[in-house]
Amino acid sequence: MVNAASRLAEVRSNIARVCKPARRGPEDVTLIAVSKTHAADVIQPLIDVGQRVFGENRVQEAQGKWPALKAAHPDIELHLIGQLQSNKAEEAVALFDCIHSLDRPSLLTALARAMDKAGRRVPCFVQVNIGDEAQKGGCPIGDLPAFLEQVRATDIPLAGLMCIPPADIEPAPFFALLAKLAADHGLTGLSMGMSGDYETAVMLGATHVRVGTALFGTRG
Repeated sequence: MVNAASRLAEVRSNIARVCKPARRGPEDVTLIAVSKTHAADVIQPLIDVGQRVFGENRVQEAQGKWPALKAAHPDIELHLIGQLQSNKAEEAVALFDCIHSLDRPSLLTALARAMDKAGRRVPCFVQVNIGDEAQKGGCPIGDLPAFLEQVRATDIPLAGLMCIPPADIEPAPFFALLAKLAADHGLTGLSMGMSGDYETAVMLGATHVRVGTALFGTRG
């Protein structure tokens, strides 16, 4: 049976390997272990072997398991990588250390208000609808310049850009486009790449990769 330590070592090794031709260091890439749908007892082995950055899709699910895990391991960083409803902004600001799905003015307003109330600043990635897919969240590419101006007018720390490319299509052109958009707007953070394509994402500049299946295995 493949254990947490070997899975983590393999992913880290893959990241280090593809960093070399890209002239990057492995330390330039933050590995986010996507723990959505996994219970605390499944997450704990990864914590035990040194993983400290985790990602969740839903505020409510994260509230059920992470307060205790974070209390036991105060150095853990928790990232919200799924869509966020504006009415969950306060709960998200209280629990998460980074939000990857800021994509519309109404959510920006809600998060700014929540951060003011909490006295806490949580870095946010702006999610871009990189494939122009109607069913996906994300700021349309054409609206991005104006939206980034709005974000910068608040005191929310702007971490960079995030995307989820269309499924079943070669992701590299979408990652390259996100990197170009970030560079055009003076941003260095790139949240892109998941279990099936994180190596490609790292080659094209990802600073944060969101890996679930490669670390936790497939659910039966």
